[in-house]
Amino acid sequence: MRLDAVKILLVDDNHHMRVLLTEILRAIGVRNVFEANDGAEALQMLRNHPIDIVMTDLAMQPLDGIDFVRLLRNSQDSPNPMVPVIMITGHSTMRRVAEARDVGVTEFLSKPVTARGVIERISRVIDHPRPFVRTSEYFGPDRRRRDDAGYPGPYRRKTDRPTAELDD
Repeated sequence: MRLDAVKILLVDDNHHMRVLLTEILRAIGVRNVFEANDGAEALQMLRNHPIDIVMTDLAMQPLDGIDFVRLLRNSQDSPNPMVPVIMITGHSTMRRVAEARDVGVTEFLSKPVTARGVIERISRVIDHPRPFVRTSEYFGPDRRRRDDAGYPGPYRRKTDRPTAELDD
């Protein structure tokens, strides 16, 4: 995978983490790395640069990663509501993962960050993009990761229904 043309925005209030991530990204071939200290600065950066992927920390001040992604996905003046977002955090409890997923995070990466983890998440975002879904309560990448043949329903989308049901 050639990453030299990919533009990645790093959003983290910890300078040392941004330096670490920048070094990992440069080592894997990413040449266009932009940085922001928090979500508010990131939104402005997205207005000024055509970013392909956002990598953001969860715990930041004054605008944390969850609020940043919520604004990015849902604000009327969002510069790029469909940009893939990789959430990076040391708070990888199921509750926090679900919270991040439910505001529209594309991928989740737990600290400590490794080059392999970064490569895997970037590869998923590029090689396996997920379609976006809009409902009255959610806008973001489809949260379903796999087809589950044993799923008992309810089927809410026409494309989800078993073929026998479509013939009715």
